[in-house]
Amino acid sequence: MLKKLTQTDDFNQIIQKGEWLVDFSASWCGPCRMLEPNLEQYAKEGNVLQVDIDEFSDLTSSFNIMSVPTLLAYRDGQIISKSIGYIDLPEINNLFKQK
Repeated sequence: MLKKLTQTDDFNQIIQKGEWLVDFSASWCGPCRMLEPNLEQYAKEGNVLQVDIDEFSDLTSSFNIMSVPTLLAYRDGQIISKSIGYIDLPEINNLFKQK
């Protein structure tokens, strides 16, 4: 499932259960646009939450996101791994195998 964050308050509720790949990105970011097809492919079997850093700057700042794209892998509300920059689909899948 591919979901776009619409309200900051929804973030914690969404990531609390199961595995979620959170994509901090921006529409003006070239590597973010390159990553999008991989996220769409991953979302066919996994959960992806897209966070626009310009729209949700407070949330972005709270996670100290300095570069995009930044991917945070969550399992039941806990960050288990992080990736900065473009990665391919096998690397996305490996984010959940790290812990």
